[in-house]
Amino acid sequence: AFLIPYILMAIFGGVPLFYMELALGQFHRTGAISIWKHICPIFKGIGYAICIIALYVSFYYNTIIAWALFYFYSSFSSILPWTNCNNPWNTPDCTNYFGRDNVTWTNSSRSPAEEFYTRNVLEIHKSSGLRNVGGVRWQLLLCLFLIFTIVYFSLWKGVKTSGKVVWVTATLPYVVLFILLIRGATLPGAWRGVVFYLKPQWGKLLETSVWVDAAAQIFFSLGPGFGVLLALSSYNPFTNNCYRDAIVTSLVNCLTSFVSGFVIFTVLGYMAEMRKVEVEDVARDKGPSLLFITYPEAIANMMGSTFFAIIFFVMMITLGLDSTFGGLEAIITAVLDEYPDYFSHRRELLVLGLVVICFLGSLSTLTNGGAYVVKLLEEFGVGCSIIAVGFLEAIAVSWFYGINRFSSDIQAMLGKAPGLFWKVCWVAISPAFLAYIIVSSLLKAPPLMLFDYKYPEWSIIVGYIIGFSSFMWIPIYMVYKLVWTPGSLKQRLAVCLRPERTMPDIHTDSLSMAPVP
Repeated sequence: AFLIPYILMAIFGGVPLFYMELALGQFHRTGAISIWKHICPIFKGIGYAICIIALYVSFYYNTIIAWALFYFYSSFSSILPWTNCNNPWNTPDCTNYFGRDNVTWTNSSRSPAEEFYTRNVLEIHKSSGLRNVGGVRWQLLLCLFLIFTIVYFSLWKGVKTSGKVVWVTATLPYVVLFILLIRGATLPGAWRGVVFYLKPQWGKLLETSVWVDAAAQIFFSLGPGFGVLLALSSYNPFTNNCYRDAIVTSLVNCLTSFVSGFVIFTVLGYMAEMRKVEVEDVARDKGPSLLFITYPEAIANMMGSTFFAIIFFVMMITLGLDSTFGGLEAIITAVLDEYPDYFSHRRELLVLGLVVICFLGSLSTLTNGGAYVVKLLEEFGVGCSIIAVGFLEAIAVSWFYGINRFSSDIQAMLGKAPGLFWKVCWVAISPAFLAYIIVSSLLKAPPLMLFDYKYPEWSIIVGYIIGFSSFMWIPIYMVYKLVWTPGSLKQRLAVCLRPERTMPDIHTDSLSMAPVP
């Protein structure tokens, strides 16, 4: 039932917004902040909001990569440490049911993989919640330091350096994905997972949550609103076929997600076969639980478990680094283009300062209760904030900048104006799609929980404050722009809504770049 909403949301929401950002970045050739001079100056706060959200993402996302690096290091063992209950961190509740008969699984039972994740990687049992997160885990601190070191030396020289690194980080996961797909298809019970994945449950289509999840998935996988597309496309040659790029990239992205579903559900079918339960019971785990408990547990009980564990976590690390490069490059490009006099010749120092800020901001996620902080930042630091930013961006471009002017910009680059489908999506369907996600998420927000910990009310309030702390720059800048613009209110509005410049900016480092074929 998830595939149908996913496809519809991709066609009418995700892909049009993806195409819009590629065209905007390529035509105006500038980052997420200064681009609003060309579009609608009063909405410049959107650029600042995007940068703040990207910072919040870096505070927790790189910690998840650090967890994967910890697993990667732990995988270099003939017997993976999450395969048995004979380790110092295990408890009497640890129950290993693989390869054994008549094992009683109760509500208090915990698998070796779960206890490895919660009691050895996170040591979350030493924290009582957000009021007492405990101390910093030095092992995770070291892993995070290594991650940020790689990030710095990949970004410090600009997109020319990061582009070469991305050739590895973007292609290697496909090799690993193919290997895991072949292995998953040969596991006993794999067919059960595939049937569960492909068989539609028509009644689920009537549930709002399914549509919201599908919309959120396509939005976050394609990435409009994060500033990454604006930043990277701004380095394209002016006549680059961004329409082709949007279609091809979106298709590859969606097909990758579809194939990844087979990789995941063949393993879940295998897990269900081993546990002697339904696939639905195993598939309830999602997020970090799926990545760091369910999948490693399945890998640990395969032949050649060490090899498959190593390549799985290599894939996770490279995928994570790829996303981190894009997110931080969005901030770097935005700041360089907005403040060229200060940073145009100091990129290395800017990147170093940004990496240090991100590292320091991540320290709370490295504590014993760091997983609670990660969940809070993930839900509120990004969540509705980035979708609201994407909604306002679509409105500003389609309604204020004008769909006809935007179509003329595309025609100037490609020699052909976009068709009626794209215009209708940009003006009406895509904004409606984003508004639907926002309203549904706010009206039907489920209680926030992680493992057995229910987040207290005060933490939810803190979460909303975190979310508002990025979005608030949009109205703040609107007021600032109106107040400091001379003239009557009508004249001020006219100036604030009219593009300040008509000629695109040129990146300071783009002159030395060769066009990518």
